[in-house]
Amino acid sequence: MDTPPYTPPAIEYPSVDSLLIHYCDFAYEHKGPFRMSTLDIGETTAKTFAELLSGSLMDIYVGKSKRHWLLHRNILCYHSTWFQKQAEEGNKQNFGKVELFEDEPRAFELLVKWLYQGKIDDVSDMPMEKKWDYAYACQQLYVLCEKLNLPSLKNQAIDQFRKGCYQAGLVPGPEEMKPIYERTPPSSPFRKLVSRIAARQLMDPESQSDASKYRECFQSSADFAIDVVNAIKEGAGGKLFHDPTEEDGCHYHEHHPGQRCNSKKLKSKDG
Repeated sequence: MDTPPYTPPAIEYPSVDSLLIHYCDFAYEHKGPFRMSTLDIGETTAKTFAELLSGSLMDIYVGKSKRHWLLHRNILCYHSTWFQKQAEEGNKQNFGKVELFEDEPRAFELLVKWLYQGKIDDVSDMPMEKKWDYAYACQQLYVLCEKLNLPSLKNQAIDQFRKGCYQAGLVPGPEEMKPIYERTPPSSPFRKLVSRIAARQLMDPESQSDASKYRECFQSSADFAIDVVNAIKEGAGGKLFHDPTEEDGCHYHEHHPGQRCNSKKLKSKDG
C-alpha cells in the first residue's frame, strides 16, 4: 500500500494583538521595532486589553518624594516610545526601573488614569475650590507628556487647564509660567497660551501690576519676553502709540515730583 505524502501540521501564527505583547514584554526576545498604538485604550478589544495587562511590571519613581508606582510594561510601551526606550535600556542596566524625579506625582496620577482608561477627569465636574488645583495639575501633566511624547494626552491636558482657569476665574502667575518655558520646545502651544495670558494681564487697565511682575520670567527666558511683546502687539490690533519724540520734554527730565520744569518745550515738527 502506498504511503500518502507527509503533510506537516498547520502552524498557528500569533495574532497581531499578541505580536504587540511579544514586542513589548521582556518575557520574550526582542524582535524589532515596537508597534505603537493606533487606538484609544478604551477602544481596544478585550483580548488586546487583557494582553496589555499581562507580562512583567515596571518600577517608576516620581518626584522629589520618589513616589513609587508598579505599572504594566506592556501598557506603558503601547502608549509611549519614551517608555519603549526606557524599557529596552532598563532591561540591560536598571532592571526596568524608571526615575522621573523632575515631575510631579499629582501629574503622574492623571497619566496613570489615562494609560488605563484613555481619559482624565473633567474639571467641570469638580467643586469650585478644587478647580484651580486641578488646572495646575493639568499644566504639570502637559509638561510630563512633552517628555513622554504623548500628543493626545497633551491636548486633553491643555483643554482642562484652560477650562479650569476660566471656571475658577484665575490665571497662572510667573512662578507657574516659568516651568513651561524651561521644559517645552519653542513651538509649544502652551508657551503661546501663557504668553498671551501674561500679555493680557499687562494690558488690563484695571490691573495694578506692571511688567516687573514677570521680571524673573524675562530674565530666565528671552523667548518669554519676545512672545509676550508679540502677543501685546497682536492684541493691540495695530494701534500705534503716541510718538514719544513729540511729547513735552518734561516727561524725560530728571527732577523731583511737582518741581517746576524750566526747560523749554520741544518745537513741533512744523515749527
